[in-house]
Amino acid sequence: MRRAIFPGSFDPLTNGHLDVIKRSSPLFDEIIVAVLNNPDKNPMFTVEERVAIIEEIIPSVEHGSCRLTVDSFSGLTAEFAKRREAIAIVRGIRAVSDYEYELRMALMNRKLEPTIETVFLMADEEYSYVSSTLMKQVFLLGGRVDGLIPELVESRMHEKKK
Repeated sequence: MRRAIFPGSFDPLTNGHLDVIKRSSPLFDEIIVAVLNNPDKNPMFTVEERVAIIEEIIPSVEHGSCRLTVDSFSGLTAEFAKRREAIAIVRGIRAVSDYEYELRMALMNRKLEPTIETVFLMADEEYSYVSSTLMKQVFLLGGRVDGLIPELVESRMHEKKK
């Protein structure tokens, strides 16, 4: 079984994340969307809320025969990948600045777990500027985020804002 993890904070889940899931699904038999519990990021949603949102949205993502699951973790990504018997870590890259950061992370993950590869996918140009942090900032300042995040996510963000 070719299992991969797609780790991230997903706070909030964006259409860019869904694009990476969709485009990586032909490469693997299973992808675990791995929600990182990182309280230092000042999350809008709890880990449990993020997992529930992703689980609700995942069935709508085109994924062929690839099995999509959701889990959460704390600690090192490489250790989580090893525990889940993944062969790869999937990462999306939007710009050169992402590549520099992701390269360092991939090299460290390789040092920690040499049998797990990192697979980089270029973001679709439509989402090349979209990040969870930017979506939260724009939303909280009253800007429009439609088309950049799933409708369900935007609805939940409105509930949180109240």
